[in-house]
Amino acid sequence: MSKGDKVEVLDFWASPFCGRVKIALEEKGVKHVASEEDVFGAKSELLLKSNPIHQRVPVLLHNGKPLPESAIIVSYIDEVWPSKSLLPSDAYDRAQARFWVDYIDKKVFETGRSIWASNGEERKVGTRDFIEVLKHLEEALGEKEYFGGDSFGYLDIIAIPHSAWFLAYEELGGFKVADHSPKISAWVKRCLQRESVAKVLPDPHKIYQFVLHFRKMSGLD
Repeated sequence: MSKGDKVEVLDFWASPFCGRVKIALEEKGVKHVASEEDVFGAKSELLLKSNPIHQRVPVLLHNGKPLPESAIIVSYIDEVWPSKSLLPSDAYDRAQARFWVDYIDKKVFETGRSIWASNGEERKVGTRDFIEVLKHLEEALGEKEYFGGDSFGYLDIIAIPHSAWFLAYEELGGFKVADHSPKISAWVKRCLQRESVAKVLPDPHKIYQFVLHFRKMSGLD
């Protein structure tokens, strides 16, 4: 990275997808600016211009060039700032990591949303589905310290920001992550000891209050 490089993240504080990008930049020691977007109101011209297809955060602006989609951005960050690689060196391990990234992107936030954005039977089903997703992730983690093995890496960066929402899921779903997936619970605590994660992740209680406010505004409560 040259001294003239300018790195900006179009951000929303509560988004686990934005959290990934910021953790990856912190892990690489890349100086950056996080620009908060109003995701519920009028979207900025910069966001609309930078991500015209999906019109959502996060977007990485590297020397003015925009890149959307968090998992793609994290891979890009790993390639552009190659010191301390985030992805495994082995091709099979990299492919496995990408499989689990795809699984997380399709399952974790959506099953979580079916807990906090619903009531009654739908919420019960969402809670069961979310616990099942956690159990699959726990199997993938196995006895390892991190998803990447002994060191914190790509898949950990993709997964850990979702943990800031776990309290909200627990409170509304009436369960405890630690009861169903103790290894995932221990992994979260390990990750939170990293400066990059602790610096970026929002307070779970703040997320819970945000969710309660959203439910009220949506007429769910």
